[in-house]
Amino acid sequence: MAHLQFPVRGEKIAMLVETSAHVCSRESEFQTIDVYDTDALGRILLLDGHIQLAQLDERAYHEALVHIPMLSIDDPRRALVVGGGDGGVLRELCKYRSLEAIDMVEIDEAVVDVSKQHLPFVSAGAFDDPRVNLQIEDAFGFLKTVCDPYDLIVLDITDAYEEEDGSLSERLFTDSFYKDCLSALSKRGLVVTQADNNVFCPYSLAAILNAFRSTFPAAGSYQALVPSFGGFSGYAWASHGAMIRPDLAFEVKNLDLAYLSKATYALAFESLFVQV
Repeated sequence: MAHLQFPVRGEKIAMLVETSAHVCSRESEFQTIDVYDTDALGRILLLDGHIQLAQLDERAYHEALVHIPMLSIDDPRRALVVGGGDGGVLRELCKYRSLEAIDMVEIDEAVVDVSKQHLPFVSAGAFDDPRVNLQIEDAFGFLKTVCDPYDLIVLDITDAYEEEDGSLSERLFTDSFYKDCLSALSKRGLVVTQADNNVFCPYSLAAILNAFRSTFPAAGSYQALVPSFGGFSGYAWASHGAMIRPDLAFEVKNLDLAYLSKATYALAFESLFVQV
């Protein structure tokens, strides 16, 4: 047995976990991809040493990222995933029969390959859904070519850490990119992004919300309980005017959910530690 320490948020807080196997280590053109087996968290995925998902709670992260906005959109038809090479967002989106097209833009094909081979439970076959169109390219360029608007745009991208320059996702946390998202979004649609740990680094969520509010007519935030991320994961959403509904009468709707329930849906909109 060995121990692995990885940052929950840069140098501010870290997690130490006992590992039973180093399943995979791969250097791609963009980053270092590692997969470990652990007793506490199950199989975990790290990019450049930062935790991306854990078998223990990845469904909490992905269900909150996808279903909380989707349940506020009537009869969604088209969805776009930016990043998300592990396939968890695709898995959750494929549960919606109303979706006719699910485009995914991932810059690093190696993340998709490693995830398919070593983390197949995350995508659960979603890459093979005929509605899924995977594009291996830079999302910054892809969004400028969109003709048919999306009802949901999910930004499942890595964090931009303040102590690290040249982050792979750095250009995607910009006003310019958000303006392209606005242009690619339907009038009734929603953009949603992960926004880091809202307890230990609320400034990350605050910065994204400020950028959203300078670009979109409407914006807001919510949260989920994700232990491997230091307890919480923050999310930000934006739109032309459509709203995520905190008062929604939550229904399972045969979505095969492991985390989201009436209780956790209500918790998503509670201000537990910080006000944003």
